[in-house]
Amino acid sequence: MRLLLALAVLALGVSACGGSDARLKARTPPAPKGSSSRLPAGSPSKADDAVVRGWADALRAGDVAKAARYFAIPSVVSNGTKPIRLASRADAVFFNRTLPCGAKVTKTQDTGALVVATFELTERPGPGRCGQGVGGTARTAFLIRGGKIAQWRRVVDSEPSLPQGPTI
Repeated sequence: MRLLLALAVLALGVSACGGSDARLKARTPPAPKGSSSRLPAGSPSKADDAVVRGWADALRAGDVAKAARYFAIPSVVSNGTKPIRLASRADAVFFNRTLPCGAKVTKTQDTGALVVATFELTERPGPGRCGQGVGGTARTAFLIRGGKIAQWRRVVDSEPSLPQGPTI
């Protein structure tokens, strides 16, 4: 129940301004093994790229249940907040439902530890409206293990794209 409340607060924050400074009571998981600050290494594997694109396609189509199936259980998400642990499939569905925008993948990069995807934001069927965010860009870092998203973390750009709006 506490996780659902935290995710609801997260949804309100990101749908209003693209980020949130809400103080969520969430456990911070350790950083992924092998993480580094080195420059991007190149293209991700076809399998990892397919996971990112499959997730984005499902979300853009408004199929949050399908989008949620791309997440490992448990997994960790952070959309401008402290990391939140998704402990069940219902948590993953709820998280995907809170994302007001759909997204089309425009680029993926393998950093050696994470896959960083750049998205063009779109409207999507279902709850939430992307509004002025449509046409903007967002970036997310994914840790993919066993064909599932183990971590989903929004990447803040140093120079945000215009128009400003909610994140995916």
